[in-house]
Amino acid sequence: MKRFFSKFYVAVVFAFLYLPIAVLIIYSFNESKGTIWTGFSFKWYVELVKNKEIMSALLNTLIIALIASVCSAILGTAAAVGMHNMRRLPKSFLKNATYLQNLNPEIVTGISLMLLFTFFRLNAGYVTLLLAHITFCVPTVVLNVLPKLRQMNVNLYEAAMDLGCNKRQAFFKAVLPEIMPGVVSGTLMALTYSIDDFVISFFTAGPTTQTLPIAIYSMTKKRISPEINALSTILFIVVLAILVIVNIISANKEKEEARRASFRK
Repeated sequence: MKRFFSKFYVAVVFAFLYLPIAVLIIYSFNESKGTIWTGFSFKWYVELVKNKEIMSALLNTLIIALIASVCSAILGTAAAVGMHNMRRLPKSFLKNATYLQNLNPEIVTGISLMLLFTFFRLNAGYVTLLLAHITFCVPTVVLNVLPKLRQMNVNLYEAAMDLGCNKRQAFFKAVLPEIMPGVVSGTLMALTYSIDDFVISFFTAGPTTQTLPIAIYSMTKKRISPEINALSTILFIVVLAILVIVNIISANKEKEEARRASFRK
């Protein structure tokens, strides 16, 4: 009985999380705009490609997300390595500051960045939007890389130096491969947060730059087109495919490492 209730509980949780997404995907193929099913059709996917406003917002979102996630991966990894090698007091302070950025309400971050850009006389637009996204993505990478640095053998860097590597080679050939899973997961999370962000983007994008969440928000003033259902379905499938590929690569890597370890024994 206990086993049955545990399975039932898990099923209810998954249904609560993913049933709305399933409904969205189903209705993206509905021929009509309403909630009444009138037939299977790819009509809204075709209309989505023809909608210049949505496609332009999607392009802006993807470009900003890609640039922000790559920059955040570089800056966040460097920051994590620097924090890891610090003494206890400054490390603790910076770690708490990093956690605070993630826990801070987005509206506070958005207004703060807007005021900061205004103070430096930066016109709200593409540049301010990109800087804002890098700002809230960097802590995500830092918090994903730090645990990998703690798990790493403390003598790995010195061993690489003893074997003839200089500092740069020791980092890229010995340290970076060990922390790469944290870098990849942090980058993917930063990419997801950037694509999904609305509040901070709303305060820093300006009137001439639209991201997809802002474009969808502007459409809520009138009836939302089923084109959004089609776009959401595509984004969900793309993100799901990326996660599956990353997990497969990670699983294969772990199996390979386990096989090598068994050979050494």
